[in-house]
Amino acid sequence: MQTNLSNQTTKDNLQEQKRQQSYQSWHEPALRTLAGLLKKRKENLARQNRDEKNAAVTRDEFMQALSEQHRMPIFHAGQIISSLYRAKRIRYLGSTFIQLNEEGA
Repeated sequence: MQTNLSNQTTKDNLQEQKRQQSYQSWHEPALRTLAGLLKKRKENLARQNRDEKNAAVTRDEFMQALSEQHRMPIFHAGQIISSLYRAKRIRYLGSTFIQLNEEGA
C-alpha cells in the first residue's frame, strides 16, 4: 500500500520526466536556430579573412532568437539551452559564448 508521500513523489517524478521530454522535443528546432545564427557569424568572419571555426553566439542572443522565432518565454529558452548542454549538443566558450558541439552531435 502506497502512502500519500510516495504517491506525491511518483507524481513529481512523472512531471519531471514530462518536463524533460518537452525540453528535449525542442532540441532540433533550437539547433536549427543556432545553426542559422552561427552561419551569419561564419560569413562575417570569412569576410574579415578570419578562422570560421571561431564562430560563436552569446547565450543571451541565442535565448532571444529562440524566444522570437519560436514564440517561447525567455525562461523556457534558457531551460532548452541548459538541456542541450547537458546532452552535449552544444558547448560553451567561457561562460558566455556557445558553439555547436560537433563531437556530441
